[in-house]
Amino acid sequence: MSQQALAEAIGVSRQTILSIEKGRYIPSALLAIKIAQFFNKHVEEIFYIDPSEEQEGRGYGD
Repeated sequence: MSQQALAEAIGVSRQTILSIEKGRYIPSALLAIKIAQFFNKHVEEIFYIDPSEEQEGRGYGD
């Protein structure tokens, strides 16, 4: 599936999908649910926190 096709199906831009894939953008809960529903998966199957990538004291968007 192309980024463009997914973006159109859930109502966002292709650039948003690209940014999510590259880890530069954390989707809102609503967007994460839309993506999960599109693929007929649970949100946790698609989005998860990797403890090895977390930095102490930093939140998303810092």
